[in-house]
Amino acid sequence: MSSAMSTLTSLMGLQLFTRLFTFILNQALSRLASPVAYGIAAIQFELMLSTILFLSREGVRGALLRVKTGSDASVGSSDQKQGVDAAMNVRFVPIIIGVPFAFATSSLYVAFAGTEILSQAHFRSAVAVYVAAAVMELLAEPMHNMAMVNLKTHLRVRAEGVAITAKTLTTFFVLVYDASRGHGDLALLAFAFGQLSYGASLFFMYLREYREAGLITSMAKNSVGTYFDRDMLALSMTMTSQSLVKHFLTEGDKLILSWFSPLQDQGGYALAVNYGSLIVRIVFQPIEETMRLYFSRTLADVTTAPVSSSASKNEKDTHQPVLKQAADTLMTLLRMQVIGSLFVLIFGTSYISLLLNVLLPPKFLTTSAPRVLEAWIWYLPVLAVNGGLEAFLASVALPQDVNKQSRWMILFTMIYITSAIALYRFELGDTALIYANIINLSARIIYTARFVQHFFARHRASGFIKWWDVLPPWNLVLPFAISLSIVHLSETVFGATAVVQRDGRMAILRRPVLLHIAVGGVLALCCLALWAWNSRSQFRIYKTKTA
Repeated sequence: MSSAMSTLTSLMGLQLFTRLFTFILNQALSRLASPVAYGIAAIQFELMLSTILFLSREGVRGALLRVKTGSDASVGSSDQKQGVDAAMNVRFVPIIIGVPFAFATSSLYVAFAGTEILSQAHFRSAVAVYVAAAVMELLAEPMHNMAMVNLKTHLRVRAEGVAITAKTLTTFFVLVYDASRGHGDLALLAFAFGQLSYGASLFFMYLREYREAGLITSMAKNSVGTYFDRDMLALSMTMTSQSLVKHFLTEGDKLILSWFSPLQDQGGYALAVNYGSLIVRIVFQPIEETMRLYFSRTLADVTTAPVSSSASKNEKDTHQPVLKQAADTLMTLLRMQVIGSLFVLIFGTSYISLLLNVLLPPKFLTTSAPRVLEAWIWYLPVLAVNGGLEAFLASVALPQDVNKQSRWMILFTMIYITSAIALYRFELGDTALIYANIINLSARIIYTARFVQHFFARHRASGFIKWWDVLPPWNLVLPFAISLSIVHLSETVFGATAVVQRDGRMAILRRPVLLHIAVGGVLALCCLALWAWNSRSQFRIYKTKTA
């Protein structure tokens, strides 16, 4: 747990720095790039890149989390060490799969791109640079996996921090240079070279760490004469096959958006998602990644132990303390995510319209960006709970569990597609994608919750899962509800949003707007203080339970 909390703190610090840094530069980028160029780069190019990287490496990353190395591994004999080495050799699989897949995917994208996209300046050159960027990230993947498995979070934080800084600065300076020329034809290349800077920086930061250790190209055979551990390779391929369906659910909005929405609105949607995902990237993603690591290590012996009715009572009872700790951790995590989401709902829905009129450039206010961000607020709670539950499932699922989930993912994909198309036909515009995702994730939450219940029941620990513990206590819900009423009353009295819409973003300095912001700020601080006090009490109970 101490290692997991250290990892969580480091990852949240990384995300806080990189997201706030990129948020500031995105404000500048959105004013330098047109919505069309922004849409192609942030929707279509990012979809191509994420397809290459996600399908090449996601399954391997998930499988390698279960490898015990260093102080965690029992490597007393030569055979045991060779077994660990053979398992870790799987870290090279993303390069073997990903490099040819990158060229194939980019070729298909160019072949099927629309006329309007093909007519953009330097389109094919930008695609080629994105492929080079993907290859650079894949070359860094074996070293990233070593850092992940060996809990070298500081290395990952440093490498990704440098990489994201290089990416945003490169994009910004190329766009500034393009604006100074007065041609405006380098926008796509600006985003492409920014991505290449990211991949190259990541590679060289890891290379600096692992070059002297001889871990870059080293591969050793195991005791049976093979380079790859068969079980680890099979699990990696199983998770990779599942990643295909999961990738569509993750990136399905970009696919549907490319079909239904004009490039202008694609740019607006991309900017809205960048803003909306700030909380996801800063808070939810580090928590999910840390919990995957924590549950994978904590429950490793439980998941590998045979479960049968013939096992002795002592064998079954051995894992009960670990199962109890894991269940309490999961319930505490979900509870905190629900409370945090409630906080965002109350203050986010109340101030989002005012915030958008201040932050968004005028040319993006006429796109779908404002409507998408307003819908995104309702998406966050579902996203948070689903992330926590799926982190647990990914950590403990056996190959048969992964295969079963993959079959269900096909149904969830159909639910998402059907919902999105139906909501588009109801003229909800690009917000249809957000509401379709809410429906899809709700179905996935039900599935993963049933899996959690079954997992603990299978290990004679079903009593450890108490779903009502996830609900926020009344002494938090009541102040939150009162705050919501006061904020709505403040908006009615001061009319702050209408003032900014009428007079522009500089109207934020006027007295009615400042008073409305002050009311929300004071109430938010009070709610945060109550939340912190409640969390302290909750963690005291948690420590007592797991001591």
